[in-house]
Amino acid sequence: MKRRTARETAFQVLFQMDMNDIQPEEAVENVLGEPLQNAFLASLINGVIEHKTVIDAKIAEHLENWSFDRLASVEKTALRIAVYELLYHSDVPQGVVINEAIEISNLFGDEKSGKFVNGVLSRIIKK
Repeated sequence: MKRRTARETAFQVLFQMDMNDIQPEEAVENVLGEPLQNAFLASLINGVIEHKTVIDAKIAEHLENWSFDRLASVEKTALRIAVYELLYHSDVPQGVVINEAIEISNLFGDEKSGKFVNGVLSRIIKK
């Protein structure tokens, strides 16, 4: 599985968990139809779950004129994956992380999602 596909799949799993309050195994089964077999995908899903408190605090700290509670699930999920990668996957260049988050936001969100995610991530990497 390519990393891009893994990110999109992780997005779908984490989005389902956020929207439906289900366990990771159930969300993975709903999206993939089988247990996790890709190490990078597993790292993204499990990493976001494990570090969710730190990730959410980092996102909230860099929102301008917006509260974390008001974030749409699409943007929140894309930001969580990207911030996880920025904080815990130093092998992935920041530009790649941001570009992938923007692309995923545009794919699953509306025309403003990518711009919003880009703005938040840009503030995060500058500090």
